[in-house]
Amino acid sequence: MLAELIAHVRAGQHLSREQVARAVTVLADEAVAPEPKADFLTALAQKGETTDEIATFAHELRERATPVPLDAATRAREILDVCGTGGDRLNTFNISTTVALVCAAAGVTVAKHGNRAITSQSGSADVLAALGIPIEQTPEQVAVSLRDHGFSFLFAAKFHPSFKAIGPARRLCAERGQRTLFNFLGPLLNPLRPSVQLVGTSRRELVEPLARTLQALGIRRAMVVAGEVPGHGVLDEFSTLGANWIGEFYQDRAFHQSEWFAAELPLHPATLADLAGGNAADNAEIIRRLLAGDDRGPRRDAVLLNAAAALFVAGKAGSIAAGWDLAGKTIDSGAVTRKLAALATQKA
Repeated sequence: MLAELIAHVRAGQHLSREQVARAVTVLADEAVAPEPKADFLTALAQKGETTDEIATFAHELRERATPVPLDAATRAREILDVCGTGGDRLNTFNISTTVALVCAAAGVTVAKHGNRAITSQSGSADVLAALGIPIEQTPEQVAVSLRDHGFSFLFAAKFHPSFKAIGPARRLCAERGQRTLFNFLGPLLNPLRPSVQLVGTSRRELVEPLARTLQALGIRRAMVVAGEVPGHGVLDEFSTLGANWIGEFYQDRAFHQSEWFAAELPLHPATLADLAGGNAADNAEIIRRLLAGDDRGPRRDAVLLNAAAALFVAGKAGSIAAGWDLAGKTIDSGAVTRKLAALATQKA
């Protein structure tokens, strides 16, 4: 079957939804060798994935994820995920994970989907564990955490059993220096199926297709951003250092793209070095200092900016400026430190 699909995409033809479903079935089959899977993923990447293909892959893989048994009242809330695709290799601290905690403390229900580090020293799972938050909860424990604390972490490795069969092919592609759609699919696969999302990507050309894919998946409100770091590359976060390329939509409003600078916000002068992180223990200490109000410089600015956007997307703030103010007040009130302490008391 994969040989037929490989020939199809090598001829420059796009995959139908039925063909994507068949491809996912084969990719998730441990009896199929990694080599043809890697050849298929390579051919698809070289053709260039369409928005429909990405959306269908995301749909099929989410269908295979372990479900979370949410109660009706929690499901009725606006549920936010904030994460990046990774891969920017700029060694910043865990900005989106810090933002998730700030948003939860500000009253937004947050379902953070993430993994251990792949291209950095510290992934969201690594730093949350270093902060004392259980990262390998059962689906039932995740549901209780979301209901009682307004925050849960969904460890991708635990909620996507089909990835075990896909992993060897991904590693083979990586050894060949070949990216695949799995390099940017992660933020689309939250098994809890949030209603609103802030997604960062380190590839400017993916802003529009990722945003349109989220729209096709039924997300109500979303923003996708790539943040410029002049002279260094692109962050998978909002950048305080340069331009931000944004794709966004809200309910029935038309899709909108823009380029935006955070110039109107009270930013400290900064360079990429000011946002540097380290390993999980280092980043946990950075986050604790930020949440305690001891660090009020460029790292705090990066958190406030990204939290502002997340709070706006979640409908908690009416503008980025209002979100900035709310995020700052939430940190300075001690609410985020208290939220972190409460989350750390949960059972693993």
